[in-house]
Amino acid sequence: ITDSICDVLWTPSTDGNKNLKNEGVSADRISFVGNIMIDAYELMRSQIEHARTRTELDLLPNQYGVVTLHRPSNVDHAEALSLLVDRLISIADDLPFVFALHPRTRKNLNEFGLLHRLETAQRLIVTEPMNYVRFMSLVREAKLVITDSGGVQEETTYLGIPCLTLRDSTERPVTITKGSNKLVRPDELAPMIAKITNGAWAKGKIPDLWDGDTASRIASDILIRSKD
Repeated sequence: ITDSICDVLWTPSTDGNKNLKNEGVSADRISFVGNIMIDAYELMRSQIEHARTRTELDLLPNQYGVVTLHRPSNVDHAEALSLLVDRLISIADDLPFVFALHPRTRKNLNEFGLLHRLETAQRLIVTEPMNYVRFMSLVREAKLVITDSGGVQEETTYLGIPCLTLRDSTERPVTITKGSNKLVRPDELAPMIAKITNGAWAKGKIPDLWDGDTASRIASDILIRSKD
């Protein structure tokens, strides 16, 4: 619906151009400009690199994982969430993990009687939600990330960090076709992590125009079109 009422559509990757053309959007309304989220990272890069999240948690670089979960399919049902808790506790035996708890996830863990199991698990560090700088400081030095977030799939692709996305589908397919992301089920976590730690994970490539200059391209496109 949004596409149909817009004068101009700025796309983050070339598959977006293809999708819009398949919707019947004319080529003159489409501009491939890159990923604006990478601009945010680059704007904050200095602060991110100087943050001390990892050292505050007494972790070594590239020797830990990060977990974020908040989607209803993963956290709103006791059986599904209990299974994930079991898997996370198990995989933390081999690699320490930091689980930054979303408020929705914390509420459900409490309600289902699962929070205590996480908080008392060995090598599983449960934290409050983090702001962008602190969280990305943690992610940039991680061995891998387990998530159901959309944005984290993009940021890990940009950083070349293996990402295991606990979802059946993604609206960021370029993170899979070009990047370091893969869709997984809970029962696939352990073997996938083994591949990563054994060096058998494809690092992937940074998609075209994910370079921190997307905002400038958008501004230029607006100026060009305003003269037409």
